[in-house]
Amino acid sequence: MSVGPHSMEPVTDRLIVRGAREHNLRNISLDLPRDALIVFTGLSGSGKSSLAFDTIFAEGQRRYVESLSAYARQFLGQMDKPDVDFIEGLSPAVSIDQKSTSRNPRSTVGTITEVYDYLRLLYARAGRPHCPICGEPISRQSPQQIVDRLMALEQGTRFQVLAPVVTGRKGEYVDVFRQLAGQGFSRARVDGEIVTLTEPPILDKQKKHSIDVIVDRLAVKSTVQRRLTDSVETALQLAQGVVTIDFVDLDPQDPMRERRYSEKMACPNQHDLGIDELEPRAFSFNGPWGACPECSGIGTRMEVDPDLVVPDDEKSLNEGAIAPWASAHVADYFVRLIDALAVSEKFSTSVPWRQLPERAHKILLYGVGDQVHVRYRNRYGRERSYNAKFEGVVSYIERRHSEAETDTSRERFAGYMREVPCHACQGARLKPTSLAVTVGGKNIAEVSSMSIDGAAEFLSGLELSERERQIAERVLKEINERLRFLLDVGLDYLSLSRPTGTLSGGEAQRIRLATQIGSGLVGVLYVLDEPSIGLHQRDNRRLIETLVRLRDLGNTLIVVEHDEDTIKTADWVVDIGPGAGEHGGHVVVSGPVQQLLDCEESLTGAYLSGRRSIPFPQSRRPRTDREITVHNAVEHNLRNVSVSFPLGQLIAVTGVSGSGKSTLVNNILYTALAKRIYNSREVPGRHRSITGADEIDKIIHVDQSPIGRTPRSNPATYTGVFDHVRRLFAETPEAKVRGYQPGRFSFNVKGGRCENCTGDGTIKIEMNFLPDVYVPCEVCHGGRYNRETLEVHYKGKTIAEVLDMPIEEAVDFFAALPSIARHLRTLVDVGLGYVRLGQPAPALSGGEAQRVKLASELQKRSTGRTLYVLDEPTTGLHFEDIRKLLGVLGRLVDAGNTVVVIEHNLDVIKTADWLIDMGPEGGARGGIVVAEGTPETIAETPESHTGTYLKPILSGREVPVGPPRPQMLPLGRPLTKAAQKALDRVEAAAKRTRDKAEATAKTAQKKADAAAKRAAAKAPARKAASRPASAPQSREASVVRDAEASRPDPVNPRRVPARRAS
Repeated sequence: MSVGPHSMEPVTDRLIVRGAREHNLRNISLDLPRDALIVFTGLSGSGKSSLAFDTIFAEGQRRYVESLSAYARQFLGQMDKPDVDFIEGLSPAVSIDQKSTSRNPRSTVGTITEVYDYLRLLYARAGRPHCPICGEPISRQSPQQIVDRLMALEQGTRFQVLAPVVTGRKGEYVDVFRQLAGQGFSRARVDGEIVTLTEPPILDKQKKHSIDVIVDRLAVKSTVQRRLTDSVETALQLAQGVVTIDFVDLDPQDPMRERRYSEKMACPNQHDLGIDELEPRAFSFNGPWGACPECSGIGTRMEVDPDLVVPDDEKSLNEGAIAPWASAHVADYFVRLIDALAVSEKFSTSVPWRQLPERAHKILLYGVGDQVHVRYRNRYGRERSYNAKFEGVVSYIERRHSEAETDTSRERFAGYMREVPCHACQGARLKPTSLAVTVGGKNIAEVSSMSIDGAAEFLSGLELSERERQIAERVLKEINERLRFLLDVGLDYLSLSRPTGTLSGGEAQRIRLATQIGSGLVGVLYVLDEPSIGLHQRDNRRLIETLVRLRDLGNTLIVVEHDEDTIKTADWVVDIGPGAGEHGGHVVVSGPVQQLLDCEESLTGAYLSGRRSIPFPQSRRPRTDREITVHNAVEHNLRNVSVSFPLGQLIAVTGVSGSGKSTLVNNILYTALAKRIYNSREVPGRHRSITGADEIDKIIHVDQSPIGRTPRSNPATYTGVFDHVRRLFAETPEAKVRGYQPGRFSFNVKGGRCENCTGDGTIKIEMNFLPDVYVPCEVCHGGRYNRETLEVHYKGKTIAEVLDMPIEEAVDFFAALPSIARHLRTLVDVGLGYVRLGQPAPALSGGEAQRVKLASELQKRSTGRTLYVLDEPTTGLHFEDIRKLLGVLGRLVDAGNTVVVIEHNLDVIKTADWLIDMGPEGGARGGIVVAEGTPETIAETPESHTGTYLKPILSGREVPVGPPRPQMLPLGRPLTKAAQKALDRVEAAAKRTRDKAEATAKTAQKKADAAAKRAAAKAPARKAASRPASAPQSREASVVRDAEASRPDPVNPRRVPARRAS
């Protein structure tokens, strides 16, 4: 029975939403089952996230926070109240989204999953400490243990009990001798010699000394135990917990002559360790007790890279081979120093850098100890000289980087440096004493650097003593459970020491998912955003089983997802649509999966039921001799990989998560080519060489990073459309009368923007323990511009109204202006017709940002020799959006370019011309090329996990490899009739413009011919003979230019520019 918004009847088995209107939602009302796995699906931009995150999760979080005290609320970020009439049946809500985790270099996979915290406890309580210098085991012993060990020696064994009060320290120690004598001690051993304390020696205070007090002399007998105990305790008290036993009957050269015992951690070889009680904090790299003192626990340090200092070794010193000095404001100063150094060290400044002797390289990079005598002439021609120390370019950069007072200056010198492992800890982050503690023969850094599956295998197979097992049992149970959860979500290839800033959005989301499963909470509402991102089909089943387990604990899961397997596993499916943006926001289906499959109006149901599908290509592009080859790549887990990328094809790099795809494509292929083509300073991954780079002249990386960090960046500004729009408004009659320039219509600079909100359109009001409130600016009412600017209209709309248009509508609005319509059409082509022109960049998802970048590149003129690199471009895309994207990528390839995509989506893989499958597993068990070839070849490779899932799709279908297709791939039907009509109008308007231009040119040509004939008839034959041949062409060109200038103004069709005088 349905429950109305004002009913007081408690509802426990359903989650009820009434009147949801957030963003593009159209007053949605629906009932959802509790304790179920619910999938929200639909086209990109249809309103799935608005309903799941901005409505249901936001209200659940807001209600929970408001139940806390005012004091607690001020420390918690709060959500705005969503635009919804009524929500009932909510539980405390937890959001697990795609956003990357902390960029703090101290944050690792181990710390955010708390596995590292338990490892620290394990090593503190069950670890076996060793001396970091000699590797000998060290331990603490009580006085009773020391006495028992001595009493177990052979009867009659003679020894002396010594208290080492001073060990290898400088000083005279007169006061020490006096205090010892006053305490009743008569003899001591000073630097190996026995002396009496009544007449102590005079020591050289500049030399190091050792002083051992002789506490007692004994022989092993049953009657001396009490006396021995007193002597040992006295020695331990004198020497701060250390006692030395000297066996006098042994030869002084015998290594067993002395034995050292300690109440504290002490090396038997008398190495000074400074170890006290082993505590968990000793294994933390985030505190001074455990962190490496050289790198402060970061594990890396910035170091000047000579390859960045001298990027082109073909240049000479005179040509500016040393980059930081070639561009410095004081370049003349360094030129004089180098010239003087060249004279004194006898090397030339005019030969290429690579031909200079090795000593010259060393001196120029690292400096000389002696001063250099510099001679030069000032601007008056007088000779001057001075002596200066030459510190070398490396020391110069390090000094300027450390002394920089501004970020700009620091970043400038950081451009010549790169991150390298700390030379002291070799990237382990900890002190040597902490790294000398082992469990199962490995220290904590070695376990952390293992892959998660390797660490799980190692810890589950530990061989511990009975005492150690009793101590470590509960700790190991917690560690193994958390590692199992990480394995269940497909993260077996990651290491616990992996910095969180290097994780993809999908990896970070699955780590948070594993953490939530480990928490064991019940009765929670979890809202997840595409958890299958970045997962190979092989790992997808494990993720689904994890979601089911979380549901079975007694939780409700709402998952925004496009993955077919996840949708079919759901207990309940909500399909939002039917279109995107203004055409979405309705519930198409809300019910079991079968109801979705049977729904004729649902695009999702059509694809899942097989009524629609992404078509196979008619033929695959043949491979040519043009290719780029990476030779002997060994970065990260790549194992000496050599692989070719055929040019002029759509190439998909596939493989399970962690197999080395991103390392090969992003870290090596893209970075190395960008360094060669654009002189990029980024250092590529380790490889021997790359051949075939001359075949391309441009490389573009289209990733999912934001197109801007502030709301001032939007699709219009990023693609350059806004520049055309501002110029268009500046050409309107009203703007010309007022003298407005294009800058007047920018909300980023003073002049046309509203100064009350500085062009933001909203005012932020801080509410202390309540969430900050953003209210429309009371001056511009959210329009961003001042009143005078908004009085200028084009076709009845202001600049603010244009920015608020969906791109799909803007295509129709600017149909008569090809320069604008062409840019907008590319955005529609990539499936962004629902996005508003001025939608702030932070409000765009990663997939939307990537498609904005792709559209921006599509607008540019292609040379046909461009290499595009895309990392999982199908992220966040519905089946219909993927079909459109494949059409766009096909256009790029058909123009002669090459597209390399890192992808798991089988619809993209099946349409590729060439596949490179990495694997066979992730992490250390991956890093090789399992197979390469057409999709049909990969499908027949039994070692390929990708081929296993690709084979059923290609079963019974053979796509021929044919000649290159001259036509462009179809972009596919737009989703809505309105969009199709808009695109048709754009094409019709463009055709009318071309026809009109051709007619004008023909008319101009006729006029030019007639004018030329009249001129030839009137002119004397003598002048006609002497006239240059180019004169009629010049006259004709002038007439054509006049005709071009006579075209109506697109802003004001009645206005025709004045014809230029002949």
